[in-house]
Amino acid sequence: MLSNIDSIPFSTTLHVRDTCLCLHVQRAARALARRFDVAMKPIGLNNGQFSLMMSLNRPVPATMKSVCDLLAMDRTTLTAALKILERRGLVKSEADPKDRRGRLLTLTDNGMAMLTAALPIWTRVHGEIDLELGEGGADTIRRTLLPIR
Repeated sequence: MLSNIDSIPFSTTLHVRDTCLCLHVQRAARALARRFDVAMKPIGLNNGQFSLMMSLNRPVPATMKSVCDLLAMDRTTLTAALKILERRGLVKSEADPKDRRGRLLTLTDNGMAMLTAALPIWTRVHGEIDLELGEGGADTIRRTLLPIR
């Protein structure tokens, strides 16, 4: 039963709240995501869809694995996100002729038009954030957030 477990003092909760890197990065990510979501709402995209579509802007079709790796996303989550964009006619998924089990992903013409409309919004919001972070602030954050191996 749970009654036999020692309790954790509230001071520990405060310590975790104030020092947990994971919590602080997640909170910052949510705040940034909301800012881009609000900005892109008028054209019908959210920040995740923008990032996914931008990841497909390549000279050759993208594999599921390459997109998962770039976006640090598992295949199930990517598949769910792609279904929404495919239903909207923004992304196309086809069997990979080299490996029929694999999928190749591309933007449709409508997807490219949507991405083209979204880019100035992303550029504006990103510029505002860079200014708020001050000289070198954004670059420092990007370097700090490089994947931990």
